[in-house]
Amino acid sequence: MGYDIRIRGGIVHDGTGAAGRSADIGIRDGVIVAVGDCPESADREIDASGCIITPGFLDLHSHYDGQATWDDQLEPSSRHGVTTTIMGNCGVGFAPVKPDDHERLIKLMEGVEDIPGTALAEGLKWNWESFPDYMDALESQPRTIDVAVHIGHDPLRVFVMGDRAIAEEEASEEDIATMRSLVREAMEAGAIGFSTGRSDVHKTADGDWTPSSEATSKELAGIAKAFEGLDYGVVQAVSDFDLEREGDRFEAEWSVLEAYAKAAGGRPFSMSLMQRDFAPDQWTRILEKAEAMKAEGVDMRVQTAPRGIGVFLGLQCTFHFFMGYPSYKKIAHLPFEERVAIMKTPEFKAQILSEKTDKLSGPGSSIPPLADLLMEHIEFVATKLFQLGNPPDYEQPPENSLAAKAEAEGVPLMEKLYDTVLERDGKELIYFPIYNYTEGDYGNVMKMMTHPQALQGLGDGGAHVGTICDASMPTYLLSHWTRDRTRGPKIPIEQAVKMMTGDIADFLSLKDRGYIREGLKADINVIDYDGLQLEPPHMVKDLPAGGQRLLQGARGYRATIVDGVPVVMDDKFTGQKPGRLVRAGRV
Repeated sequence: MGYDIRIRGGIVHDGTGAAGRSADIGIRDGVIVAVGDCPESADREIDASGCIITPGFLDLHSHYDGQATWDDQLEPSSRHGVTTTIMGNCGVGFAPVKPDDHERLIKLMEGVEDIPGTALAEGLKWNWESFPDYMDALESQPRTIDVAVHIGHDPLRVFVMGDRAIAEEEASEEDIATMRSLVREAMEAGAIGFSTGRSDVHKTADGDWTPSSEATSKELAGIAKAFEGLDYGVVQAVSDFDLEREGDRFEAEWSVLEAYAKAAGGRPFSMSLMQRDFAPDQWTRILEKAEAMKAEGVDMRVQTAPRGIGVFLGLQCTFHFFMGYPSYKKIAHLPFEERVAIMKTPEFKAQILSEKTDKLSGPGSSIPPLADLLMEHIEFVATKLFQLGNPPDYEQPPENSLAAKAEAEGVPLMEKLYDTVLERDGKELIYFPIYNYTEGDYGNVMKMMTHPQALQGLGDGGAHVGTICDASMPTYLLSHWTRDRTRGPKIPIEQAVKMMTGDIADFLSLKDRGYIREGLKADINVIDYDGLQLEPPHMVKDLPAGGQRLLQGARGYRATIVDGVPVVMDDKFTGQKPGRLVRAGRV
């Protein structure tokens, strides 16, 4: 019969963790039909000489919930070998929704995930009300890569409880029963799972707590019972264990999460894991608890990242060091180029450096208290502020920090920060790894990401668009951890590939992808391993209503294939849109 595509001459890393082997791959009708010798003729040949061949990467943690309804390309993830992305994490999303709550959900997503409200207001079509309707809307949109979606606790709670959800009231038995019924409806329509958010740093654009942040154990467990009898679906949570409040509430918070996980009918549960400077040992406590739950028969996982969890600070970004200074606030409304020109004048520089910052957080502000804490402790913070360079270097030693450079140059720290943000005509980005970099290296990151219960996640594609671009993590994991790392041990290529493919597909019960195997979906990457390289992040204005976001490209993707169709060739989009909505339980 022949092949639609034959990939020849590469080293196949099949997603199982087995060592790479020389093999050709034959693709027909979107399916892998041969691995090894592929003697039949092909309509198209892809030369993989000098390349590795991997399954398409699965991105476990993204927030393209709004973007996926208007954007058919889903950058940055689609530039980094991702062929399936999982949306709706952390309890946020846009369905189910009543017409009167559109603005409420926009403000929630704007505050929690730093997505411009104006972009959401212009881009969202709102041609849905129920969650199945939302999935139908996703299914009708052609796109580059596949998407799957959780039903989020926040929109669900608002849909059922209205103003009572915002007022942090406890859900009644009737409320819980209704939410459980709607989650079951979503799961039967093919949702990938249910997610909740319990973070004190998550607020709406109006500065309010998120609706799900203080949900009781009874509510979460009651909703999770929607999974009883299902052989697919996952539950997910994010929590910081109330660290911004008084006292150690770890045990109380864990009991809520444990009840939630155990009520989910045996379905897998995952939560975010990272090392926080203000609770540097908390991650080890979480792993101890996770191991204990695993021993009790709960499929408990932790979502980890291959680098620091942080932000970019700069004059184009959501946050920078001078945004709370009186003089800056007077020019903050001006166009970017005008602000930069004013800031470059000696008079303005002298004035602003003589001032102190005003408080940024508080009642009515969506800015978390962490922003004020960082400025209060700027001398310490600056020991973890870095310029990434080109190619970008995320694992730099303390002597490369801006604090060290200021000391070496004999200039005050704030002057050094001021001069740095004005580099490249005010477009310089300063990298601040808030989490996962307490010791100034990746020793603990290695322990987290290689733990037996770890899953690769936390890329947050589509979210925090003015502060991060962590959707580039697949490229980083493969290039830095298997090839370039010099400040500690590396991991084998086959392990890195398995972490981004087979491990996640198995966790999500997606049986048609995640491996290079005959009969499976032809989602494949052909990667010039030696030439694989991240590009520096940069700001673009391509969101609806002129909204801006950070993007980060990569070099080395000779081909990314989705459903047997090349969507990227030689690091450029082909214009093909084979991506579809993945309905859990049906693959």
